[in-house]
Amino acid sequence: MKKKLLFILLLICFSGVSQNHIIADLKIQGNKKLKTSFLKSLASIKSGSVLDSTVIEQDIKRLKRLPSVAHAYYQVFPTEEGSYNVFYGIEENFTLIPSLNIYTTDNDEFAYRLGLTEFNALGRNITVGAFYQKDVFHSYALNFRAPYLFSKQLGLAFNLQSLTTLEPVFFNNTSAYYRYNNKSIGLSGLYEFNFSNKLELGINTFVEDYKYESGETSPEVPLELNIPKWLLKGIYEFNNLDYSYQYISGFRSQFNFQFVTSRREGVEDFFIGWNDFFLFKRVGEKGNWANRIRLGLASNNDTPFAPFSVDNNVNIRGVGNTIDRGTGVIVVNTEYRHTLFEKDWFVLQGNAFVDAGSWRNPGGELSDFSRSKNMKLYPGIGLRFFHKKIYNAVFRIDYGYGVSKNATQGLVFGIGQYF
Repeated sequence: MKKKLLFILLLICFSGVSQNHIIADLKIQGNKKLKTSFLKSLASIKSGSVLDSTVIEQDIKRLKRLPSVAHAYYQVFPTEEGSYNVFYGIEENFTLIPSLNIYTTDNDEFAYRLGLTEFNALGRNITVGAFYQKDVFHSYALNFRAPYLFSKQLGLAFNLQSLTTLEPVFFNNTSAYYRYNNKSIGLSGLYEFNFSNKLELGINTFVEDYKYESGETSPEVPLELNIPKWLLKGIYEFNNLDYSYQYISGFRSQFNFQFVTSRREGVEDFFIGWNDFFLFKRVGEKGNWANRIRLGLASNNDTPFAPFSVDNNVNIRGVGNTIDRGTGVIVVNTEYRHTLFEKDWFVLQGNAFVDAGSWRNPGGELSDFSRSKNMKLYPGIGLRFFHKKIYNAVFRIDYGYGVSKNATQGLVFGIGQYF
C-alpha cells in the first residue's frame, strides 16, 4: 500500500498539469473540535479542481500555523473513475490554555499575571482571552481575535485593557518611579492578501495617566499627567514559516507602525515604527537555529517616557526589568535550540543564546547606537519544556549573563518561546 501511495505522489509531483488529474473530493480526518466546514473554507483545493501538489502543500503549511493544529498531513488516493480523493489529516491541539507568569520587580515586589485563553472558539480558530495582573497595582485585559470571521481573507479583532504598572522614569542622570495606567479600547480589521501576506489596520482610543510615587523630582518633569489619545496602527506581515511540532524553518517579517495624536492642545503628535525579522533553520534532525532582529525608531522627543525599553522580558535576557528607555532600538537575538529528550507528547529542549542591543537616547542622535554605554551584550543558556499537543505549552527558563561594564545577570521565566 505504501509503495502504491508513493508511486501516486511521485506521479503527481513530476507529471505536467493534466485534465485527467481532477480532484473528486476533499476529505478532512482527525479533527474533533475544529469544524470540517471551516477547514474546507481555508483550503485552496476544491472538488473539481486540478490536482496540484504545490497547492496541497501550501494548504498543509497554512493549517499547521493555526493555533488549534498540532500537526497536519495529506494523502492522495485514486478513484475508480480516474479522479482523486485528497485527505487532509489533522492532529489537534488542546486550545483552552491557562497562563501564569511569575516574576519580581526592581522593588522586590512579587508580581504575577494569571490568564485564560481559548484559541479555537466555536471550532473556527477564534481567540477569546482575558488576564489579570498584579504588578504592584491591578491590571486586566479582554481580547477577541477572529482572522477568518467574514471570509477566508477578512476578519476582526477587538481588545479592552486597563494596564497599571510602577514605571521607572529617567532624567538628568537620575530616576523616579511613577504609577502608570493605560486604559484603552481597540478595534482592528484583518485582511489576508494571500498565503504569505497579511495586513492589520486598527484604531485605539486610550488614556495615559502618570502619577509620581517616589524618587527624585525636577521642575521640568510633571508629577502628574493625564492625557487622552487616539492611536492609528498598521501591521504588515510576510510569513513563510513551516512548523513541525517544536521545529520551525523559514522567514518571517512583521512591520508595525503607530501614529498617536491627542485631543489635548499642547501635546505633540507621536509616531513609532519597528520591524521584526525572523529567520529559522533546521540543523540536522534535532537542532534549530533561531534569529530575531528588531529595528525601530520613534519621534525623537527629549522625554523620560520614551517608548523603547531595555527589558528582561522583551529583548535582553538577564538585563533586568525596564532598566532604560530610548527613542530608537537595534536588537539581535540568536539562539541554537537542541532537542535533548523526546517521548510521546513531551519534549525537553536546551538552548544557547546571545542577546545584543543598542538604543538611541531620548532627544539624541543616531550615533548613540554606537556608544558603548548604550550597548548590551548578554550570552546565556536555557531549557524548554514542551507539551506537543497543547498550543503554546512551552515553559522556558533562561539565564543571561552580561559581559559589558557594570552588567547584571539573572533568570527569566515565561510561557512560549522567547521569540
